[in-house]
Amino acid sequence: MNKIFALLAGVLLLSGCGRGENEVGEFKNDFIGNEIKVQALKDPDVDGVTCHLSHFDRGFWDRATKGNWFEDPSNASIACRQTGPINIGEIDMGKDGEEVFSQRMSLVFKSIAVRRIFDAENNTLIYVVYSRRPVEGSAKMALSTISLYDQKTNPPSATAE
Repeated sequence: MNKIFALLAGVLLLSGCGRGENEVGEFKNDFIGNEIKVQALKDPDVDGVTCHLSHFDRGFWDRATKGNWFEDPSNASIACRQTGPINIGEIDMGKDGEEVFSQRMSLVFKSIAVRRIFDAENNTLIYVVYSRRPVEGSAKMALSTISLYDQKTNPPSATAE
């Protein structure tokens, strides 16, 4: 009985991992219930920019047969576009940029994050999605850029580094 209770508690906890209220699409990509989720993310400091992030969400049968109940793969893809007039607020101008979004992909350690970097020389906003694993690190990443060339935008305001 304790095992059943623990399993049900785990499924309830799992329902919070890898999910976001900004989900705009989802579809099954195989016969065992695995899905691709698509989220729309607005940059909190740059009006007029929307990034669409896709990631894998394991289904019940995949979790049951392979274990790892509390973890989704950290593969993700990103595409960012201008969706309105661009108005840049205070952003980090340093080489490491700043994190604008993060989402847990496991119960404890793994998450995916989106970081914005401003390339001043090329007048471009760069958005990088990457997996954050504190122990091993990860080389899984993707990026998208928005050129500010010939845009009527205010110059970026720098924050203290």
